[in-house]
Amino acid sequence: MSYNDKKQDDTGVSLGETAASPRSAPPPVTNSPVVSIFSYCGASILMTVTNKYVLSGNSFNMNCLLLAVQSIVCLMAISICKSFGIINYRQFNADEAKKWFPISALLVIMIYTSSKALQFLSIPVYTIFKNLTIILIAYGEVIWFGGAVTPMALVSFLIMVLSSVVAAWADISSALSTSATTSLSNASAVSSLNAGYIWMFTNCFSSAAYVLIMRKRIKLTNFKDFDTMYYNNLLSIPVLIVASLLMEDWSAANLQLNFPPETRNYTIISMIVSGLTSVGISYTSAWCVRVTSSTTYSMVGALNKLPVALSGLIFFDAPVTFFSVTAIFLGFLAGLVYAVAKINQKKAETSLPTSSK
Repeated sequence: MSYNDKKQDDTGVSLGETAASPRSAPPPVTNSPVVSIFSYCGASILMTVTNKYVLSGNSFNMNCLLLAVQSIVCLMAISICKSFGIINYRQFNADEAKKWFPISALLVIMIYTSSKALQFLSIPVYTIFKNLTIILIAYGEVIWFGGAVTPMALVSFLIMVLSSVVAAWADISSALSTSATTSLSNASAVSSLNAGYIWMFTNCFSSAAYVLIMRKRIKLTNFKDFDTMYYNNLLSIPVLIVASLLMEDWSAANLQLNFPPETRNYTIISMIVSGLTSVGISYTSAWCVRVTSSTTYSMVGALNKLPVALSGLIFFDAPVTFFSVTAIFLGFLAGLVYAVAKINQKKAETSLPTSSK
């Protein structure tokens, strides 16, 4: 990528709140805000559903292998795209890789804890609790980057906590009612949920740490979207392979358990598709920010939580109760209030008087 191309990428499309560009001709599909938003939502739902399909198998316990396959597929996909000139990213540099490795390690922890949480929790509950990461990131920005939490943002945080409490109550109530009609004991059902919540909270903290530290590092390295994707996947692969070989059972019996003959092909295809959707998430996120604005992207992220949560009710046997549906809409409302709070905060910042040059 030349300096001029880089400069244009940095200045021409960074914010969607600047003056509109001339409309000399109809914009191509790649510049369509509507297409980018629907593409991002579709990729997000597809990745969550495919991961849940693989992890919800009765005996699947090779999470590191799944993540390694996803990273390999993602790396192969962007390498092929680069060879055809579709995308571009910087060449491998050992010094940059050494500095970026801690971030890749955090990414591995984040994705691993996410997969473990999905293994024990339903998609709606997982999506609702994922909102708590926003609170951690917001206060992390206050500490590290001098950010601010507005009263409206604080209200959204309170709604997020309330939605998580309602979701947990609905989840535990459903587990207890299910165990009453099956051979599972109440203690076993609650213990399984507790494991899911522990993984979920670990995921929230690791996700916040990953986002905050990566933001700091990107400012120092000037990485672009595909540079970040390239190094994250490349450096994650050896960590995941070693972790899988050391921590997971590679015996023939366990492989048979994880990949039973009747569902083996579907499971392998789902693992590959989930790897491709990780490319889709990364690309459509950058695409959405580029053709809209950071505030629009924030709003889309909030609105997207509703269809992602509902996909769990549609594609999987997540219980549909008054409390579970209430928790989903409270989580959706919390994300919406937070997005509006960020928009108002951005307007207030841009309306502040500046010194004339």
